Order: sequence, then structure tokens, then C-alpha cells
Amino acid sequence: MRQAIAALLALTLGLAGGSAVLAQNAPPRIVIGPGVIEPMPIAVPTFIDEGGAGDYAREIGRVVISDLEGTGFFRNIGEEAYISRVTGFDAPVAFEDWKAINAQVLVTGAVTVSGDRITVKFRAYDVFNGTTMEGAALQFAGTTQGWRRMAHKVADVVYSKITGEGGYFDSRVVFVSESGPKNQRLKRLAVMDYDGANVAFLTDSSSIVLAPRFSPQGDRILYTSYETGFPRITLMDVASLGRQTLAEQPGTMTFAPRFSPDGGTVVFSLERGGNTDIYALSVGSGQLTQLTNAPSIETAPSFSPDGSQIVFESDRSGVPQIYVMPAGGGEGTRISGGAGRYGTPVWSPRGDYIAFTKQNEGRFHIGVMRTDGSEERLLTASFLDEGPTWAPNGRVLMFTRETSGGGGQASLWSVDITGRNLKQIPTDGPASDPAWSPLLP
Repeated sequence: MRQAIAALLALTLGLAGGSAVLAQNAPPRIVIGPGVIEPMPIAVPTFIDEGGAGDYAREIGRVVISDLEGTGFFRNIGEEAYISRVTGFDAPVAFEDWKAINAQVLVTGAVTVSGDRITVKFRAYDVFNGTTMEGAALQFAGTTQGWRRMAHKVADVVYSKITGEGGYFDSRVVFVSESGPKNQRLKRLAVMDYDGANVAFLTDSSSIVLAPRFSPQGDRILYTSYETGFPRITLMDVASLGRQTLAEQPGTMTFAPRFSPDGGTVVFSLERGGNTDIYALSVGSGQLTQLTNAPSIETAPSFSPDGSQIVFESDRSGVPQIYVMPAGGGEGTRISGGAGRYGTPVWSPRGDYIAFTKQNEGRFHIGVMRTDGSEERLLTASFLDEGPTWAPNGRVLMFTRETSGGGGQASLWSVDITGRNLKQIPTDGPASDPAWSPLLP
């Protein structure tokens, strides 16, 4: 039982507290609980070159370590501390040597490259039990161009097996890349890996673009474009970069779009005659349905994961607050109740939380609350934090943070739902309006 206790790490993930008991010989797990203990020590030796791998073997292991350590839940043990060396993928593992340096999980891997094809295989071991962790011995194959994706997939498997949560490393983020002075910013759409690598631009900077959103399948992007001089919703095909304008209504402005969970409907705000309401558009038929009808500003709609409800922002009470209504429209129920102004609500992909932006007493915050408005928790505070987006596993948020003053710049940051592990996402220049994709296929 001593080994099982040594393997137990109680890490708060923002859920109900409680105790957890590990059975004898249970694998090491990060268990949801009331406390925060030091990150789990793991070892990820350089992957073995089984033919033609060259730098790929070293770089894949480096990305796996970066992914896992970046969560704040794991601490990699440096190779200078190793007693044993991994000399071959199928070589016997001297578990006592890894126990001696307190490694609870050992991840070994091998890489083969032939032409433009690459194969990555790995195993994750429970060091204290001396066994391969169930479901953590896999192989991935593809082109050398996709080597980082394979590293992310390895890290996703290890993370999931140890935390019990879904992975999120093999995903992309669409965002607005900015350049130029603060009062004359040029903006264009870009997409990158979740960690800031592999940036590709989707539009030029000839017109302002805002609020991009991935489809549930990750194959399309919605965004607001000022190409015509007025805000208009645009739909882009990610593969071809083909674009079309949606919901064109003469004399109106359309903005703040978001897909339904099945990708067949777009909800958005439409301004006509000084009044802003929420509408739904069938992507297939083009049928337009008005969902709200109030003299107030109704905006920032977001579907629940099951498609039955929509959370949105409204100032019908005098200041912006968060409301929930049936997906077919109707009277909304206010769920925000604290002091300050609430906006940009977005439903977690797990359905358990709603993230939001809050302004109160001169500070901006990213926060989360339960879907009935209870258990509100503010995760950040700064001059300007806004626009949260959920990782595919519903346990990490990315958002825009902007600094003050004439030289202030926007940047992308992430934080987990406990408020721990706040960090900046590296980008080449100012960036804003992130939106996370689903896990890649």
C-alpha cells in the first residue's frame, strides 16, 4: 500500500473535493481532490533512433516533455539524474533504477524515418509496479511534416492515462494576428498549434477580422469581417480557404457568430435600426430565425454541448449580464449575479461550466461558473482580459490579455479552471481572439 500511496497525487481541478483511495498495485494517477501537491515526477528519455530519425527522435521527446510539463501537473526528471540508460525500445527496463530517482512514470519511444514517412512508437510504464500502463503502448505513422502532431498524440495518451481527463495537445487555435500601432492595427486570421508552433495565415490584412470560431469538425471557421465596410459574418473552408458571406441582410450588421454542436446552424447577433438581437441561420437551407426580441443588446451566443440551450450576453437589466434560453429562442433566465459587468459567455465542451469575461472595479477577469450561475470563480485579473475559449477537454482556457497605455499590446494566455498554471502563449507579435479547435482526427 505504501507504493500506492506514493503514487497518489491529489490535484484540484476545480471540481468537488473529496478523498480518493488507490487499490493495491493501482497505476500512478493524478486524482481529483481538495489539495495541490508537487507535480508528479516522470522520466522521458530521448527517443531511440531506429533508422534515419536524426533530430526527429530528440525533438519528439522534447515536445512530449513540453506538453506534459506545460500542464503544471508533471515534472520531468532530467537525464543527468538517470542511473539507467534506455538503449533499445524493447530492451529490459531496470525499474529499480527508475524508482531510485523517484520516477513514477517512464515514457520510452522510438522513431523510424524512411523518405518522407515517419513512424513513432512509445510505451508508458508504471515504475512502481514494473508494468506497461494499460492502453499506453501505441504506434503512430505519417509524414515527417506531421512529426509534432505525433508528439502531441503521445503526450495526449500519457496525460489521459494519468489524469483521467481527455487530452488537448493535438489541437489547433485560430486567432487574430495583429501588427501596426495600437490606434491603426492591421489584423489577419492565423492558425497555429495549441502551443504557438506551426503558424499559418488564412487572410491578408486588407480588412479587419474579428472573433474567429472553429466548426465542431474543425474543417470550417466562422469570423466577422469588415471587408465591405460593415461587420459581416464570413464562413471559411480551412482546406481551400474559400469564403462566403452568411446572413446578408441589407441595412444590418452581423457579428459574434458561433456554430451549433452539429455544425448545421450558426447563431449570431444582428443589428437593425439600432437594436441588436440573436438569430439562428441554417447553413444548409439559409433559413433565418429570430431567437430574441428585446429593446436591449443581445449578443455573444454559445450553444450547450447537447444543442438544447444557448447562453448569451444581454444588457436588459441595465448592465451586461449572462442569460440562458432554449435553443429555439424564448425568454432567457439570468444566471450571473455578482457585482460588475459580464460578457462573452461560452459553454464548456463537457457541459459543466460556462466561462465568461467580467469587468469589476476597474479590472477585467476571466471566470467560470456552473451552468445555473453557482460557484462563480474568477481565474485571472488584469488591465484587460477577455474572450475565453475552451480546450477540447474542457479543463483549460485560452484568452486575450492586453496591456495598458498607448503602447499596449494584445497577447494570448492560458489558465486551467482552478486559476493555476497561468502562462503566455508564444506568438510572433500581438495576437487576440483565440478559438480552440476540437482534437484533430
